Amino acid sequence: MKHLLRLNGKKYRLFYLIPFGLLALGLLFLAGVYFASFLLGPPQLTNDQNTIYYSTDGEVIGEESGAENRYWVDLEDMSPHLIDATLSIEDQYFYDHNGFDLQRIAGAALTDLKNLSLEEGASTLTQQYARNLFLSHEKTWARKLKEAFYTVRLEMYYSKDELLEGYLNTIYYGHGAHGVEAASRHYFDKSASDLSLAESAMLAAIPKGPSYYSPFNHLENAKNRQQRILELMMKNDQITEQEHFLAVRENLAFTEPTDREKVSVAPYFQDSALKEAADILELDAEKVRSGGYTIHTTLDTRLQKQLKEHTGNQIQPGSDIEIGAIAMNPDNGGIRALIGGRNYTKSPFNRAVNAKRMPGSAFKPFLYYTALNNGYTPTTMLMSKPTAFRLEDGEVYQPSNYNGYYANEQITLAQALALSDNVYAVKTNLYVGPEKLAETANKFGITSELPAVPSLALGTASVTLENMVTGYGMLANGGYDIQGHTVEKIVDRHGNTVFERKQDEKKRVLDPQSAFVLTQLMTGMFDRALDGYMSVTGSSIADQLTRDYAGKSGTTETDSWMIGYSPSLVTGIWTGYDDNVPITKTAEEAMAKNIWASFMEEAHKGTDAQRFNVPSGVVGVAVDPESGKRATPYCDTSRIMYFEKGTEPEGHCTVHMPGEEENQEDSEELREEDEEQGLFNRVFDWLF
Repeated sequence: MKHLLRLNGKKYRLFYLIPFGLLALGLLFLAGVYFASFLLGPPQLTNDQNTIYYSTDGEVIGEESGAENRYWVDLEDMSPHLIDATLSIEDQYFYDHNGFDLQRIAGAALTDLKNLSLEEGASTLTQQYARNLFLSHEKTWARKLKEAFYTVRLEMYYSKDELLEGYLNTIYYGHGAHGVEAASRHYFDKSASDLSLAESAMLAAIPKGPSYYSPFNHLENAKNRQQRILELMMKNDQITEQEHFLAVRENLAFTEPTDREKVSVAPYFQDSALKEAADILELDAEKVRSGGYTIHTTLDTRLQKQLKEHTGNQIQPGSDIEIGAIAMNPDNGGIRALIGGRNYTKSPFNRAVNAKRMPGSAFKPFLYYTALNNGYTPTTMLMSKPTAFRLEDGEVYQPSNYNGYYANEQITLAQALALSDNVYAVKTNLYVGPEKLAETANKFGITSELPAVPSLALGTASVTLENMVTGYGMLANGGYDIQGHTVEKIVDRHGNTVFERKQDEKKRVLDPQSAFVLTQLMTGMFDRALDGYMSVTGSSIADQLTRDYAGKSGTTETDSWMIGYSPSLVTGIWTGYDDNVPITKTAEEAMAKNIWASFMEEAHKGTDAQRFNVPSGVVGVAVDPESGKRATPYCDTSRIMYFEKGTEPEGHCTVHMPGEEENQEDSEELREEDEEQGLFNRVFDWLF
């Protein structure tokens, strides 16, 4: 170059060579871009997609999309009119260029240079796709350079059909709808495969300015652009004049505003499924929402609908009382229906899973399971009368029965459970030891902190409804461990199964004989044989029930519970106020029982009656409820009670034998004193 300068002596000869240098640098830069693109490999073709929930019968029950609504459909599942309309207005030469339309870019660049701005657009579909996937929409030179880089990578590794499919599935159509399928459903309530020519042109008009061209915001703007697209399609011989004539005049049937609101099935259940899926996948919940997953759940839509209906039938619309409800499969812990509150929009707090409330007497089955494994039988007799207990710290504890009712005589464990006698329960807890009761409750799946105190027998520790239903489910299945769950299988956006719940070998954690005996005792709350003697706690709903159930209710000043089961379904209902306002002792106390009874009956409608499996080592004996002895023909009532073999009563009832009343009265009083003394010698040895 210096030689040239000496020969010619003029500096302008240097500038003559500059274009060649710039061209060489440009070619070198492009070669570097393509080489780097090759080394980096193919970029991801998708971004966020909707996660869809399915019920057990394959019905879509809801979708998660965060703030945006997305689907992915194959190119062949889109209306050909939509594809042609999009190409005609956005990129006519899409199948002819390599990602850049140089003629359009040159024209736009000249305009930008004249105006000293970046307002003129000349982006191809591939460039727009790159921007949608990886970049912001800011108008800067840096963003345009990055866009060009990603465009090269997309064109290098993917076919035109793959790029077009990706573009149409990710472009924004306004109102939270990303992709043609979401847009088609939002604007026309139909799939993208069913769009007419006029509808397709309308959708193709929107991405240029999703707010400005939305037919819901500015119908005139949208119509004008739609007509321009139809004219281009006719000019490009993509449609005939007749098709154009009809499409321009087609009266588009847009969705009604109310139809655009997604009606979700079991929103509280879906929240639980989302959290469970996030824990399984070890991802943030938001990544699951928009990850395009297919989540197969345990929800039974029939049971969910029934549970919702029966809840609505019992609770008055103007009431502020709340509800938590769970129906579970006791064989595997799958939650088949769930209600976490009365109005998800007003309060998404899930009371069935997250609220901790005192269960009251609904906790007693855990106590009596402990007792059955520590010397008690269904006919163990204790006195039911007002009793004060002096504890180790000197404090006097005096529990009371509901409504101040006491038998004022000895009652059996079977009666104590059916009547929900609190004095019997506290005596039993002191005998077996509160620490042992807390350990047993943990074995039943209760995860709350349980203070080992005498009142624990009366359900004074706060627990969740889900834990309680799980515990009852273990009784229903004969003592096998179960974990409450909502998710069965998860499939990712590529169709790969990333999780599937395995049916592991069942692990038995409860004694099968004690579990069965307790289940039979828990049928007593509905037992008319016992009700004729004293009022059982389930008497108000017993007439509604057409088959055998086991259950237990619980009532505190602020809470009402009813949990019960058949061999195939365990259901728990809680009602109360969020701010712990006392519930009324009339209708509000009865709500949980009434909802449970009506739901369980409908849930089992049309199915054969089932019986709980009797394990080996258990015998059934006809027992007189009053005496706790084997029934005789002279007994007014008798009930089949089950015992672990070897613990059944040996003697026969003498209370109802003719001419034995006076002698029986005296002997009964002496026996009562002897048995009470024998038990409480052991209790007070434990206390002091």
